[in-house]
Amino acid sequence: MNRSLRPSSLLLSGSALALALVLTDCGKKQEEEAPKVTASAACLAAGDDCKRFTLLHTNDHHGRFWHSKRGEYGMAARKTVIDQIRQEVAEQGGQVLLLSGGDINTGVPESDLQDAEPDFIGMNHIGYDAMAVGNHEFDNPTSIVDKQRDWSAFPWLSANIYRQVDGEWQLYFEPYKLFEVQGLKLAVVGLTTEQTAEIGNPEYVQDLKFTSPQEEMKGILEELEEQHHPDLVFGLTHMGHYENGGHGSNAPGDVALARSLEPGQVQAIIGGHSQLPVCMEGETGEYVEDYGRDEECKPDRQNGTWIMQAYEWGKYVGRADFEYYGGELHLANYQLVPVNTATKFGSMYPFQMLTPRDPQTLELLRPYQNKGQQKLKEKIGVAEDDFIGKRKIVRYQATPLGIMIAHAQTQLPVPADFGIMNSGGIRTTIEKGPIRYRDVLKVQPFANSVTVTEMNGADLKKYLSKVAIKTRGSGGFAHFSGIKMTVDCVARDVDIKSVGGKPFSLTGTYRFTLPSYNAAGGNKYPKLEQARNTGFVDADMLYQFIKQQGSLNPMDYDKAKDVRYTNSRSPYGCGG
Repeated sequence: MNRSLRPSSLLLSGSALALALVLTDCGKKQEEEAPKVTASAACLAAGDDCKRFTLLHTNDHHGRFWHSKRGEYGMAARKTVIDQIRQEVAEQGGQVLLLSGGDINTGVPESDLQDAEPDFIGMNHIGYDAMAVGNHEFDNPTSIVDKQRDWSAFPWLSANIYRQVDGEWQLYFEPYKLFEVQGLKLAVVGLTTEQTAEIGNPEYVQDLKFTSPQEEMKGILEELEEQHHPDLVFGLTHMGHYENGGHGSNAPGDVALARSLEPGQVQAIIGGHSQLPVCMEGETGEYVEDYGRDEECKPDRQNGTWIMQAYEWGKYVGRADFEYYGGELHLANYQLVPVNTATKFGSMYPFQMLTPRDPQTLELLRPYQNKGQQKLKEKIGVAEDDFIGKRKIVRYQATPLGIMIAHAQTQLPVPADFGIMNSGGIRTTIEKGPIRYRDVLKVQPFANSVTVTEMNGADLKKYLSKVAIKTRGSGGFAHFSGIKMTVDCVARDVDIKSVGGKPFSLTGTYRFTLPSYNAAGGNKYPKLEQARNTGFVDADMLYQFIKQQGSLNPMDYDKAKDVRYTNSRSPYGCGG
C-alpha cells in the first residue's frame, strides 16, 4: 500500500508548538487553582539532562463547542484551563503539546447543522497540535471531511485508513507527525478503530479501507526507526479503552494495541472512542467507579505503555506531565482537569462554576451558536415524563424511547408491520416538558434514511436470529416495535410469536423498517440488498410523529417484555 498520498511527517521546531500564552482577561481569576506541578527530586538531581514536557488531551468532543445549558464545559472555558497550564509549564521551562482523540462531529444540532465548522475553528483558536481521526468523522460525505480538514490548522492523523486514488490504495490521512520538544524528537502516530467500516455510515465509508491498527503500528514503528529515529513514540488513537482488553463486540482497542507491541515501544497511548475516564485502581487495573473531579486519576499501564482518555465533550482536559532523564521517560504527574464539570460523572446535581470563560473565544463562537439556534426553537410536542436515552441504559435494555423511535419509523404512507432501531443511533434523552426540533436532532443526529424490507416468515426468522442476539452494550443492540418473540442467546435463535398483532407464520410475508445504516450492514447487521430507501430521514419521521401525537407518555411505549431473552446473564438482552 502506498503511503505517499500526503507528506508522512514534518519536523516542527519548538517555536511552532503551543507554549507560554498569557491568559486573556477573563474578568476574574479562577476561584480555585490547582497546585503547580514542580519537578521531581530525581529530575532536579539530573539537572540539565532532565527534559520536561506536558501532553494535554481531550477526546469525543461531539459538537460541544458551546457550554451546556447548565454552564458546563464548552470551548471558552477549555481555553482558560489550557492557557493556564501552558503558562505554568512555560514558566518552569517546559513545553506543551495539545492533542485530540477525535470524534469532533455529531451530537449537537448547532454544530451538526454547520458541518462542525465552529468546532474546528474553536480548535484552531485553542491551539491543537494534532487530532486522531474518529469514526464519527465519517458521519458525513468525504467532501465534508475534506472541507473540515481544510478548516483545520492542525493535522488529522490515521495510519490505517486508505482510499483508492487512480486504482491504488493510498493513505487518506497523515499517519504520524514529528515534533521537537525540549530537544527530543517525539513521534505522534494516529490510529482509528477498524470497526469504522461497520459503524461508520456505509454510504460514506464504502470506498475506504480500514486496516488493523496493530499491524499498521508495527509497520510505522519500523518506518520511524529507519527514517527518523525518534526519542519517544506516542499513540494518538480513536479505538477505545476496554478494561483488561475485554472488548466484547467492539474491535480491539488501546489495551490490545499496547499488548501487541514490544514492551515500551510506545511510551503512551492518548485515546478516545469509549468515552470513559481511564482512571484505574488496584493491582489488576480496574476502573475507578464514579470517578469524581477532585479524585486522583491513575492512567492504565499495559506492557510498559501508559493509556489515557479524558471522558468526553471537553468536560475534562487530560494533563500528563512527563520527565525524561537517564534515557527513560517518567510520568511525573497525571490529572483530569475539570472544565466546569459536575462533581460526579453523570451527576445532575448543581455545581459551582470555577473556570471563567475566555471572552475572545466566546466572541468567536457566539455567531455560530446564534445561527444554529434559530431553527431549533420550534415546539413540536410535550413529553409527560423523561424518555431515557442515556448510552449506559439504552444500549443495555430496550427503553420506551427506542421502542417509540422504532414505531415512528413504521408510520409510512403504507405502514410497516414492525420496526427495528439500533441503540447506537439513539444519542440522548428527551426530557420531560416541551419537545422542540432541537431535541429530535439531538436524539437522532445522523440523518439516516428509513428503509423498508419485505421478507417471508422463514427468511425473517433467520434474519432476526442474527440481529436480536447483538450484545448488550454494543451499538447494534436492537429495539423492536410491533413484534413479540423469545430470543435464545445461546442457541442464537428466535421464536417469533406475533408480528403486527397477528400470529407469526413461516409462510407469511412481513414488512419492516430499519435505518439505512443497518440495512447497508452497519453494526454487522446482515446486509439487506432488497431494502428500499423510503426517502424519509429518521429525525424527520420522529419530528412528524411527535407533531402528530402532541403529547407523549413513556408508559405508552413501555413494551420491553414483548421481546424476552433466555440463556443469558441478563434478562434484558444477550450478554452480561
